[in-house]
Amino acid sequence: MYRKAEDFLADWDMNAKGTLHVMQAITEEKKNVSIVEGHNSLEWLAWHLVSVAGAFGHFAGLQIPAPGPDMPIPQSIKEIVEMYEAVTQAYKKEAEKLTDEQMIEEVESFGGQIERGNLLRKLIDHQTHHRGQMTVLLRQAGLKVPPVMGPTVEMQN
Repeated sequence: MYRKAEDFLADWDMNAKGTLHVMQAITEEKKNVSIVEGHNSLEWLAWHLVSVAGAFGHFAGLQIPAPGPDMPIPQSIKEIVEMYEAVTQAYKKEAEKLTDEQMIEEVESFGGQIERGNLLRKLIDHQTHHRGQMTVLLRQAGLKVPPVMGPTVEMQN
């Protein structure tokens, strides 16, 4: 749980940069790759991270310009990446306004009450989880996996 906005912002900056690199590695030709037919594709996962960031932001009381649940997936990965970049910048701008008192304040969340700092931790955990799925799918698609938390095998080739 974050008790200070600057702690969240430091983690968010690093986490969002890694996620952005993974999204940028997706090609239009391979965006529909999934582990099994009809399950989460690279494109769907990238879009999910954009849209769910809006829900987390809403519950945290932040103004995050993310699409609503009924907005269709954009036609191109480039559009998804641009929207993700807008979301990441909005989190930086909005979260730096939070006080220490607001970080421990309880807010309504996905079905219950949670401290705002804990909700923001779950945002990062959620993003990390799906980014990991995306890196596996990138490799299965024959695309290069960018370094996120350290070197990848692609860097050695």
